[in-house]
Amino acid sequence: MSIIVFDYSKLRGRIREKCGTNSKFAAELGCSDNTLSAKLNHLSEFDQSEIVKSINILDLSVKDIPTYFFTKAV
Repeated sequence: MSIIVFDYSKLRGRIREKCGTNSKFAAELGCSDNTLSAKLNHLSEFDQSEIVKSINILDLSVKDIPTYFFTKAV
């Protein structure tokens, strides 16, 4: 069984654009810096509620979810 790795580069850019830092985004998301880092570095996964909260924080739409959270890394 292989692990699917997603490309979070667009997500990281949007976090910088809208929140300035990962720390500010993590605080708004309601998690620690370490938890967010684990998610962005594929050591943990974003759950559905975190994805929905993220799109609201980052001023995205539901249509953007695949692009920001489910683009496979190559």
